[in-house]
Amino acid sequence: MKILILGGYGVFGGRLVQLLADLPQLELLVAGRTLAAAEAFCLVYRGQSTLRPLRVDRQLLAPTLQAERPDLVVDASGPFQDYGSQRYAAIEACIAAGIDYLDFADAADFVSGVPQFDSQARAAGVYVLSGVSSFPVLTAAVLRVMATRMDILSVEGGIAPSPYAGIGLNVMRAVVGYAGAPVKLRRGGRDGHGVGLAESRRFTVAVPGRIPLRNLHFSLVDVPDLLVLPPEHPTLTDIWIGAGPVPEVLHRILNLLAKARQRLRLPSLEPCSRLFYTVLNLMKFGEHRGGMIVRAVGVRDGAPVRQSWHLLAEADDGPYIPSMAIEALIRKQLLGERPAPGARPATHALELADYDRLFAGRTIHTGFRHDMPGASLYQRVLGDAYARLPAAVQALHAPGAAWRWQGRAQVQRGRGLLSRLLGALFGFPAAGEQVPVSVEFTPEAGGERWTRTFAGRRFSSLQTEGRGRNEALLVERFGAVSVALAIVVEGGRLQLVPRRWSLLGIPLPRALLPGENSFESEVDGRFVFDVEIGAPLVGRIVHYRGTLEPM
Repeated sequence: MKILILGGYGVFGGRLVQLLADLPQLELLVAGRTLAAAEAFCLVYRGQSTLRPLRVDRQLLAPTLQAERPDLVVDASGPFQDYGSQRYAAIEACIAAGIDYLDFADAADFVSGVPQFDSQARAAGVYVLSGVSSFPVLTAAVLRVMATRMDILSVEGGIAPSPYAGIGLNVMRAVVGYAGAPVKLRRGGRDGHGVGLAESRRFTVAVPGRIPLRNLHFSLVDVPDLLVLPPEHPTLTDIWIGAGPVPEVLHRILNLLAKARQRLRLPSLEPCSRLFYTVLNLMKFGEHRGGMIVRAVGVRDGAPVRQSWHLLAEADDGPYIPSMAIEALIRKQLLGERPAPGARPATHALELADYDRLFAGRTIHTGFRHDMPGASLYQRVLGDAYARLPAAVQALHAPGAAWRWQGRAQVQRGRGLLSRLLGALFGFPAAGEQVPVSVEFTPEAGGERWTRTFAGRRFSSLQTEGRGRNEALLVERFGAVSVALAIVVEGGRLQLVPRRWSLLGIPLPRALLPGENSFESEVDGRFVFDVEIGAPLVGRIVHYRGTLEPM
């Protein structure tokens, strides 16, 4: 199978080539405006597919199609917002030549306009699918699953790339180009518009049972979802999609420029795109993690329903997700599953199960969260991951569980002066072996008061569900100090991972965040706890472990 990839050495095209590298039956024509760049890309390629560099002008595609006769053309160039009066030249050339076509288009107007070629594509017996990327293919697949549980009224969401993912110059040109400009969307049940990058919201991407991303600042972007998804859900009245790039300081500077352009009627900010491209790709620090979120509100049997879908991608796997949809379609076609002829947005190109197969074996995790009436504190924070806990751990955290548990513990204390002072301040137990211990749970402030008694010595903490920037975290308060903890379910254990902390509500430096290597598990049907608390420059403060049984 011969595939011509326009922009084949760019960010998205290059990653697509890498995803297809295990397929020796493919001949990939890596095409672009600069032959030297295409040659350089092919020179360092290591894979089983055959690569050949080409210089191609997408506006003058017909001669190349006649000479090469590819089976498929993939347009990974862009920016699709800036294709001018001949924006559909590549599509028209492919239909005329009888060649199938896919693209990565991220421009709402471009993708929504593709159906005008449907009759020509059907007559030519070719398929033309536009917007074959995370937005709108993955978003649409998620909403179809949600729609089986409710009538969807409003949708919001966004994508948060890793700071190490890198961003192409053409993508930056597109984003900066519509900053401060009207962005078409559905609002209040009517066709309306927002202002690109001038409207912002905050989301927390939190796959159940995984360490969530930090609560991030997202800004409105011009993506196909805004126009092509509402017709698929007749009850949908509002849709909003944003992007949450970091560092946030650079993001907010772009917000200010977008607002200035809107209010002062300034010209496009596109001339600044190279500056932003350079700075953003230089400022690579923080966690090498990215994510995506889709939240929906709807009704079922007259009652309000809320659902959210989350995706977390660790390290270098995340940047490949936008290219995976086209990868999947190519692999399906090699197996004889060819999309039906016609020209349309790619909203029905894949289902969520297709993505599950693509993500298998990678550090990409997904999950749904939904309303849980009557759920316990830990059920609300963990969502569906709660069901993966051992039975004894579930029993301790279940709604209506026994209010008092007792057992035995081993306690170790730090030996340093500062460690002993902090241990005394928080009332941590003294060192000992086979120390009798009991834990009492009492409802308080919408959460749970945990009162632990070790050999008659008592200390307590208040655990609540995190809100705002602590969303999807468990917040444990020891007097004036609060620690926000991620609850991770892995290897049959519940782990508590510190993420943020504060004193009297004032955030404290993360570099000084007390470390907590704590987990709960089950051994021989009994609840097992292992809690170790320490701090930088202090070392171990306390470490206690043991077993509990309900009284």
